[in-house]
Amino acid sequence: MPYLNALPLTAGIEGHLELLPPSELARRLREKRLDAALVSSTEVLFSEHLRALDGFGILSRGPVYSVFLAHRTPLEQLRTVQVDPASCTSVNLLRVLLAERGIHPEFQPLTDYEEAVARDDVLLIGNPAITFRRAPHDHQLWDLGAAWQEATGKPFTYAVWAFRDDFDPAPLAQALTEVAASGLVRLDQLIDQSSDFDLQFRREYVGGHIQYRLDEPAKQGLSRFSTLLERTSGRRVHPLRWIHAE
Repeated sequence: MPYLNALPLTAGIEGHLELLPPSELARRLREKRLDAALVSSTEVLFSEHLRALDGFGILSRGPVYSVFLAHRTPLEQLRTVQVDPASCTSVNLLRVLLAERGIHPEFQPLTDYEEAVARDDVLLIGNPAITFRRAPHDHQLWDLGAAWQEATGKPFTYAVWAFRDDFDPAPLAQALTEVAASGLVRLDQLIDQSSDFDLQFRREYVGGHIQYRLDEPAKQGLSRFSTLLERTSGRRVHPLRWIHAE
């Protein structure tokens, strides 16, 4: 993912990666054009052919800052929401959170990030969301990480490393686990070296709003999301199968 939030999971191996939005990574993984990818957790939940790397992911334990519904319409009156075309999990998270309130708007793709500020109700994620939030606007912001924490008391996991079943995951799983562990140890250095946004924001966001350790509470949050996702989407949701590095 070409977003600041993936920094410690990919630091040092950027030259070996294809940097693409989550929805495009998911598409290429389904088409077997990639063996593994850092994809939206929903992609793994909806697939019986993918396994997830245990230990590390992209999650929040409260306000996430970069995943939100920017709205002028009161939530209870929502009819149409423009959604970030790069998003998979966040669209489904919004759908679940609204459905729990009895709200079922129509979702339409946002065709241009430059138009987001002109839209009444729009879901944004990642760097475009950060840019929107830090620029002038008159929207209310419904932070989906905070909303999930309030509703369930659990963390929310937005993305995981996913591997196709027909691919031997062992060497790559070990390598990605080592990259993530090293990235978290060097987190302050990586934050200082990054050029995205400003230093003070990076220090508050990376390792603050965004967390990376997939612990037991995070897995419990994923389990709760799985139940609500299946009920809300009408699609089959598969139990998560974890890959453990040696």
